[in-house]
Amino acid sequence: MSAALLIEQALNGLQFGVMLFLMAAGLTLIFGVMGLINLAHGSLYMVGAFACAAVATATGSFWLGLVASLVAAALAGAIMEIVVIRRLYRRDHLDQVLATFALILMFSEGTRWLFGSFPLYLDVPEILSGAVALPGGVQYPLYRLAIIVAGIGVAILLFLLIGRTRLGIQIRAGEADREMIAALGVDIKLLYTAVFALGAALAGFAGGLVGTIQSVQVGMGEPVLILAFVVIVIGGIGSIKGAFIGALLVGITDTLGRFLLPVFFGAFMNASDATAVGSALASMLIYILMALVLVVRPGGLYGAGT
Repeated sequence: MSAALLIEQALNGLQFGVMLFLMAAGLTLIFGVMGLINLAHGSLYMVGAFACAAVATATGSFWLGLVASLVAAALAGAIMEIVVIRRLYRRDHLDQVLATFALILMFSEGTRWLFGSFPLYLDVPEILSGAVALPGGVQYPLYRLAIIVAGIGVAILLFLLIGRTRLGIQIRAGEADREMIAALGVDIKLLYTAVFALGAALAGFAGGLVGTIQSVQVGMGEPVLILAFVVIVIGGIGSIKGAFIGALLVGITDTLGRFLLPVFFGAFMNASDATAVGSALASMLIYILMALVLVVRPGGLYGAGT
C-alpha cells in the first residue's frame, strides 16, 4: 500500500464528507429551527440530481444543469413546506415521519413517471476533466477536487449567513423561541419557508454535483439521507459547525475503513474472505463512531448541553 494511494483515499473521504455536509446542513437547519423530522429531504437531493441531468442533457451545459438543481430543489422544498409541512409543526414526530414518508413515495413515483425507471448519466464538464498532480505523486481527479473546494466554499458562506446576517439572526432566534420572534413582528411563516427552501437548495446542489460520479436514479437520496442523520447526531442537532465536522468524520471514516480494513484482514486470511469481512466491518464503522460520540457527549459534538 503506497502513501499516494492512502492520500487519494483520504481525499475521496474528504469529498464524500463535503457532499454529506451539503445534505446534513439543510437537514439540521430544518430540524433545529422547526423541530421537524423530514424524511423526504433525500427526495430533494434526488430532485436536484434529475434537474441537473435533464437540463444538462437538453442544453449541453453542465453549469446550467447545476443552476437548475438549485432552483428546482428550492422550489420543490418551498412548495412542500407550504402545502404539507406547514401543517405538521405542531404535530408529534410520528405524524411528521408518516407524512414525510408519504412524500418520499410521491416524489419517487412522480420522478419515475417523468423520467422513467432507467438511470441517467452526466459527463464531467470539459474544464474539470482529467487529473491534477498533488504533492506526494498523487494524481487526483480535478472534478472531485472542485467538489471539495465548492463544498468548503458553501460551508463558509453558510457560516457567514447564519452568523453575520439579519436572516441568520432570525433563524437562530427562531430556533431559540419562535413565539417571541413572531411577537416581535417577524413573519414566521415566511421565515420557515425560506429556511426550508435553503435546506432544499443545499440538498439539490449536492445531488447535482454527484450526478457525474454516480448514476442519477429514482431512490438515490434515501441512502444518503441515512448518513446525513448520522452526521447531525454526531455533530449535534441544530449546529452547522457540528454538521460540518460530523460530515468530515463520517466521510473519512467510511472511505478509509472500506479501504484499510480489507488490507488489514488480508494479512490473516485469503483475499476474498478479507474483502468480505473488511467490507462488513467497514459498513459498521460510522455507527460505532456515532455510538462512541453519544457515550461521551450525548448531545453530539456541538449540540445543546455539550
